[in-house]
Amino acid sequence: MDVRDAEEHEIDVLTTIWHDGWNDAHAEILPAALKRVRTFERLRERLHEALRTVRVAGPSGAPVGFSMIKDDELYQLYVSAQARGSGVATALIADAEARLAAAGFKTAWLACAIGNDRAARFYEKSGWRRVGNMINHLETPAGVFDLEVWRYEKSLE
Repeated sequence: MDVRDAEEHEIDVLTTIWHDGWNDAHAEILPAALKRVRTFERLRERLHEALRTVRVAGPSGAPVGFSMIKDDELYQLYVSAQARGSGVATALIADAEARLAAAGFKTAWLACAIGNDRAARFYEKSGWRRVGNMINHLETPAGVFDLEVWRYEKSLE
């Protein structure tokens, strides 16, 4: 599975993957106030702002998943429903880990919504270790939204 840099013309496809995946995994387990600010338009803006950190799997113009890093964090990882179980997520997480290691980080971390058991199982299968809960300070158009999440870490050495 080839992982490559995202292309500007793919933002709408990537936003659809993110929006659909976020709603599938989080809409029922996170506060309604957060759901209200996780709009298609806002996710599209965030993808556009962070495009240089986004890597995708799938052919040009038709990616089926993406990862995004932010400092020492695996910040986002989403795969379309149709591509789940195909190895796309495994390829994306390995690529993100390699990028984080190449940037000099010894340990990477990610936040997982409490109750997102499917994602938690995948992270653990991929060698990530839940180290506890933390408060994630999420930037939203309405200001900072504090959300308790599971914190996962992985040694990159």
